[in-house]
Amino acid sequence: QVQLVESGGGLVQAGGSLRLSCAASGRTFSFNAMGWFRQAPGKEREFVAAIDYSGVNPDYADSVKGRFTISRDNPKNTVYLQMNSLRPGDTAVYYCAADSAVGGNTSSHTLEYDYWGRGTQVTVSS
Repeated sequence: QVQLVESGGGLVQAGGSLRLSCAASGRTFSFNAMGWFRQAPGKEREFVAAIDYSGVNPDYADSVKGRFTISRDNPKNTVYLQMNSLRPGDTAVYYCAADSAVGGNTSSHTLEYDYWGRGTQVTVSS
């Protein structure tokens, strides 16, 4: 059974940092694109960042460019999201997602991802 488990969320003051992790089990995602999305209360789930199997040319939402960094450790089957200079507007539940297609490109669309974690809460206080 495939599982994606996020961790690393929490409460942080504005300007602070958090590092999210997404550990995959049940199959390897070393050759698959993976992404991070977030959903704030009353809002739709939105794209944050994505990375292809090689880790080259990651993609970011404009709202997080220059502040967030996505990376992956293929031997550990894990993807990370380093979040710096956090703002209250970053408050949301953050979800990890994986594309089942081997060698696929990054995508900002939720429908392109086949596996999802349960999410981890990130709260940024002002």
